Amino acid sequence: MSLYRDVGVVLRVGKLGEADRIVTLLTRRYGKVRAVAKGVRRTGSRFGARLEPFAHVDVQLHTGRTLDVITQVQTLDAFGMGIVGDYRRYTTACAALETVDRIVAEEHEPVLRVYLLTVGALRAFSGRDRDPSLVLDSFVLRAMAFAGWSPALGECARCGLAGPHPAFSVAAGGTICAECRPTGAVRPATTTIRLLNALLNGEWAVAEESGEAVRGEASGLVAAHLQWHLEHRLRSLPLVERHAAAASEARERDSSNPVPELIRQRAIGVDDPVEHATPFGADQRGPSQSDSAQAESAQPDSATGPGKS
Repeated sequence: MSLYRDVGVVLRVGKLGEADRIVTLLTRRYGKVRAVAKGVRRTGSRFGARLEPFAHVDVQLHTGRTLDVITQVQTLDAFGMGIVGDYRRYTTACAALETVDRIVAEEHEPVLRVYLLTVGALRAFSGRDRDPSLVLDSFVLRAMAFAGWSPALGECARCGLAGPHPAFSVAAGGTICAECRPTGAVRPATTTIRLLNALLNGEWAVAEESGEAVRGEASGLVAAHLQWHLEHRLRSLPLVERHAAAASEARERDSSNPVPELIRQRAIGVDDPVEHATPFGADQRGPSQSDSAQAESAQPDSATGPGKS
């Protein structure tokens, strides 16, 4: 059996037998690869913790009959450390990985642009410099451009008439002029189309000036456009929490330092202590049965990673 080595991002993992896992990687030279990691679910595994979603790794594999086998792993970037502690960033990063897993359908086909795009998105999610919702929408738009599904934003999607145009149709493929407008087309704000253009072209100064209402409308159009072309609903997308960055930062600050909030509540006459949520929204007193059921339904099947088919 021949050995080969590459660098890649762990997209998702799934159980195999009692101690093994099937790991889906997006690699630089070989594209999407599904491989077996033997024994990684045992407590004494040498590299089990390195093969988790969001990990950027240098991996050695040897060719198997049906699935390749991972023989060596070295961590390059532990993006998960900056992602899993923040619910917004975790859910948006999961949606990004599921998008990649769906768009890149063929295995062992080089997709260098998508690989570089995925690494850049994970670095942005873990870096905490940008709003994760904007990062996700920008990533999805660029990934769709690679797949040939980029929405028409500067011209009519049907006749090609130069825009801007007031209507947007997911089925038609983007903005639509008045003559071509089909039934069911929506009329987004002009600033929403401007934001979509900025996200597609990486104009972050323009994107970060947009308001929450505009971002929400743009996110809805991006999600609808993606799932229309995939012909499949992304399971992780409904879990994405899209709140203002300031509100998220305030929640993180309160969760990390609950004592000043508790003192303030008691000072104004509130008898009951304030309960602070963990980054994943769990009650500190322990999850109830209903909470556990919801958490289990939110997790991907037999894996800690997103987007299992």
